Amino acid sequence: MEVEQLSRLTKSSKNKLFYGVCSGIAEHFDIHPLGVRILFISLPASVVLYFILAFHLPEKHSSLY
Repeated sequence: MEVEQLSRLTKSSKNKLFYGVCSGIAEHFDIHPLGVRILFISLPASVVLYFILAFHLPEKHSSLY
């Protein structure tokens, strides 16, 4: 019996532009990071949300890959 490990939302360390928030969200949901970045740019309140997530999401460590 195989136990599936739940993935945790983290900041990306390999495909980031600023803090890795959008890339981390994209990796979590298995989608392209460009779509998440466009969504964050197009929504006015998302700038505040981005910075909140940038300081509260943990970094993805190599042991979690």
